[in-house]
Amino acid sequence: MVLTLDRITAREGFPALIAALGGPACTRLVGGVVRDTLIGLDPADVDLATRLLPDAVLAALKAAGIRAVPTGLAHGTVTAVLPSGPIEVTTLRRDVATDGRHATVAFTDAWAEDAARRDFTMNALYADPENGAIFDYFGGLDDLAARRVRFIGDPYRRIAEDHLRILRFFRFHARFGDAIDADGLDACAARANDLMALSRERIAAELLKLLVAPDAVAVVTLMIARGILRAVLPEIADASPLAALADREAEAGVAPDAIRRLAALLPADAAEPVGARLKLSNEQRRRLAAAHDGPGDEGPRALAYRCGPAIARDRLLLAGRDVTPLADWTPPALPIGGGALVQRGLRKGPAVARVLRGIETAWIAEGFPGAGRVDQLADAAVAAALADTIIDSASTASSGRA
Repeated sequence: MVLTLDRITAREGFPALIAALGGPACTRLVGGVVRDTLIGLDPADVDLATRLLPDAVLAALKAAGIRAVPTGLAHGTVTAVLPSGPIEVTTLRRDVATDGRHATVAFTDAWAEDAARRDFTMNALYADPENGAIFDYFGGLDDLAARRVRFIGDPYRRIAEDHLRILRFFRFHARFGDAIDADGLDACAARANDLMALSRERIAAELLKLLVAPDAVAVVTLMIARGILRAVLPEIADASPLAALADREAEAGVAPDAIRRLAALLPADAAEPVGARLKLSNEQRRRLAAAHDGPGDEGPRALAYRCGPAIARDRLLLAGRDVTPLADWTPPALPIGGGALVQRGLRKGPAVARVLRGIETAWIAEGFPGAGRVDQLADAAVAAALADTIIDSASTASSGRA
């Protein structure tokens, strides 16, 4: 089998990079770029494996006038910055020691040794960067054709080397798999408690990618049944809300969203603590916590205006409401400010903010009319406020005379 290289070699600077790195005898395409291209996907990243040592890579790129960034020299990685984007170049490696989270590596010039330390057979495919010839050391081509995610070697040992491979196994199956590999599944279930040793950021990164994979619902259902997440996310105990949400997203033509899907899997009172535990960004935590607050009765666009389109979409979909009114709609800005009310005769102070809020409420209720209608609302609101002021003043004066 030969890899079609058109999209890869068309990247500006790529042929010069390969030449600088000694050509196919020294450097090959590896991993996701090979896997994805073989199944007709446009690869997001291009990674290269090379026999050259990191210092030699840096020197070769400098001599070729290619900017090089030493992004991970201890693990053999240099990033070549091309006009068409960055490409990671990593020296062939073998593991010397692993502890489930980190690996100590030694450099090698043997392609098979480098392949042996990778997680799944479909990720251990290499390709000649000039003619596209495939190098397959562990049956990755057959597994890719069968849509089978399979560990290289003993699954228990591979998981002991890097506990994150448990979640990667399910994420890759949700994206590329058909019938799940029984040996891999059993090993993941047996070693699920190993996830407790990982940083919550690494768990979150894998989980969020998994939740938007094509077969996420079935895979999460299986993970719950086999107790995969119980040690680190015991709050996730029922996949049916995720299934319902996925159906609504599909019906509405809304792209899957990881935070929304995570919210579906969590009880309302668990959203905030889980967001903190996973060390999500402030914006992600805000969305997660707000998703279960309900859509209210003002309507989709009023909701989107008040809390933002993302949160509004989350609430509507989780509640089974129509999100069609939000399609291609951006919340407008209120076309009037406090200064315009002062020009109409309102005295500066708290009354301005109060009247402006009333105008905004009426504007939202009327479906966000244009500036002409807002001027009418402002005239009426200011007139009413001034009338109230006159009445209050008269009442105060009358009380003083009494």
